[in-house]
Amino acid sequence: MSGMTHATPEQTAPEAAPLLEVKDLSISFRTQHGTVEAVQGASLTLRQGQTLAIVGESGSGKSTTAMAIIGLLPDNGNITSGSITFDGKDLAKYSDKQYQSVRGNQIGLVPQDPMSNLNPVTRVGDQIAETLLVNKMATKADVNAKVLEVMGRAGIPNPEAKVRAYPHELSGGLRQRVLIAIGLACRPRLLIADEPTSALDVTVQRTILDQIDTMTAELGTSVLLITHDLGLAAERAEQVVVMHRGRVVEQGDARQILENPQHEYTKKLVAAAPSVGVARQAPGAYTAPLAEREELATEEVPAAAPANLVELRDLTKVYPIRGKEDFYAAKGVSLDIPRGSTVAIVGESGSGKTTTARMLLGLIKPTSGTMTFDGKDLTKLSKADAKDFRRRVQPVFQDPYSSLNPMFTIGRIIQEPMDAYKVGTPATRRARVKELLDQVALPQAMLRRYPSELSGGQRQRVAIARALALEPELIVCDEPVSALDVLVQAQILKLLADLQAERGLSYLFISHDLAVVRLISDYVCVMQNGELVEAASSEEIFTNPRHPYTRKLLASIPGNELGIQEDPEAA
Repeated sequence: MSGMTHATPEQTAPEAAPLLEVKDLSISFRTQHGTVEAVQGASLTLRQGQTLAIVGESGSGKSTTAMAIIGLLPDNGNITSGSITFDGKDLAKYSDKQYQSVRGNQIGLVPQDPMSNLNPVTRVGDQIAETLLVNKMATKADVNAKVLEVMGRAGIPNPEAKVRAYPHELSGGLRQRVLIAIGLACRPRLLIADEPTSALDVTVQRTILDQIDTMTAELGTSVLLITHDLGLAAERAEQVVVMHRGRVVEQGDARQILENPQHEYTKKLVAAAPSVGVARQAPGAYTAPLAEREELATEEVPAAAPANLVELRDLTKVYPIRGKEDFYAAKGVSLDIPRGSTVAIVGESGSGKTTTARMLLGLIKPTSGTMTFDGKDLTKLSKADAKDFRRRVQPVFQDPYSSLNPMFTIGRIIQEPMDAYKVGTPATRRARVKELLDQVALPQAMLRRYPSELSGGQRQRVAIARALALEPELIVCDEPVSALDVLVQAQILKLLADLQAERGLSYLFISHDLAVVRLISDYVCVMQNGELVEAASSEEIFTNPRHPYTRKLLASIPGNELGIQEDPEAA
């Protein structure tokens, strides 16, 4: 592995003062329902040049702790007790004005969600330039050159072409890399990375994390990594802190905690992490064996119905570019989705996987090729058939921040599709909403809350509940669990598999997380540069990949090289 190596006791001077020391930190939030204790008595220590990972579920307090360290708690948040000592100074006592001299050049931040953290009306190059100029890391004369340098360091390909782009013109992965570029621009002594690679494919994820590791080694930069990916935590951090319901329940050497967890909650996290166990897992961990599923699907399909619910043939999407060669977002893509099966499309950002899904959903029109659903040509549907198609096919999008209406309550968001199609009575719809909340592991108390009051993982669960509301036959899942911690991720994947078994659902599963793909999929299609380069059963792809690009993707899975053995008693 090209990433960082773990420090030995000889390399770490125990007498040196830590760069960051959090002691007995407690944080509360004022809400309309009273005071909520988000963090209770948390303590951690991070030395110069080290990487420490905080892992835990959504709502465990890990991001709240990180935001307190950099002084970015919401207005209703308050540090009630404890200290945050950074370079000998207690930041818990700092005013916002004092924090301005710390943020950026001393403590950098890579937040999780690019769409809510990038200015949609400002070019990405200008946003990076602003960071450099404000922190006096560049002058107006040399800022443009330094912006290109920072973008290249963050793994953004062809930065000269991307520097004048607006956020909406970039893929989710590229937007996340812009945030990473901003966070690294001033070479801070401490970098807080809050799920920094959750939107990135595995190969770019490794590139970005290798770059962060290089900073740690060369500049002595410390990294506080917030993640739900235990495989990533084990590979990249010397120390791991496990948080649960606002408390630190376990901490210590990363490898030791993952190989021999002591706390029951940590044991659950390790057992649920697909990236840690992908090498030891059989495909279809949440599904019936492929042969059984094919037989079941064949038995349930009426004689008059086609065996494949969806058939795509030579599907191509071309974007003309003025004065340049046309851009092929998808080129000659052909695939089938058998009834009752899960077909996954994997590939790097910009490979064409989301473009293919959006063409199927009717959100963009293909340049050429054919698409059939249940034997009907999707390009020739009547108005009534098109409405029926939209009911039978539902999407779950990648970004839970932009896919939910911020003005609607959670109850209204989930109920809206049933209202639009006049499903049942108002009373049965309300009952169905409560049932869906239970299915996606959300408390019914959230019915009256708004998306802004939920964590990223909770918002994505709401999006999944909304997609299930009309009981569709096909769900197009575009990175549906990328924002979820491993325990909820496992619950959602099991839920999708159970629904599939009960109702014969079909899934088109778009993902960059190959560990998740192996657990959920029957068939895997690998895309690169808009083309389908390999397609086979999940077992064949993971045990006998034929294309070099497929082998490259598999080699980049976090935790793939850990060699953690499965506990036979836990199996």
